[in-house]
Amino acid sequence: QRVLAGTTHAALVFDNDICVGWCQFGPPSEVVRIKNRREYDKTRQGALPEWRIGCNYVRAGHRRQRVASDALAGALEFIAASGGGRVEGYPEPAGAVPAGFLFHGALSTFDQLGFTRDRTIGKHRWVVSKLIDPA
Repeated sequence: QRVLAGTTHAALVFDNDICVGWCQFGPPSEVVRIKNRREYDKTRQGALPEWRIGCNYVRAGHRRQRVASDALAGALEFIAASGGGRVEGYPEPAGAVPAGFLFHGALSTFDQLGFTRDRTIGKHRWVVSKLIDPA
């Protein structure tokens, strides 16, 4: 409903009529909450990114079927169509937390789509980034 209303940005993945995964994204003014924010602010160098990936999540029963990578790839396509820029994500390695709590996405998903590991914030969480050219 929020995507359709235009109050948030997200790439949604459907299995028939059921949304099985999504990747929420937006500028820092829209995606303001980051876990380990204090460490993020303490270690940040330079300007904020143009875009953040706030959530990259897959429903139980649909994991390990490329849903997360499809959602993230879709978000990157939207970002390119909106002018591109530097994108940050905040994933964790799979297994660091139970899959049901991996809201920000698995580090391996971001690795597969060409993100660079910038730094850690917290015990397992990474700041990753990628420069997206405009479409």
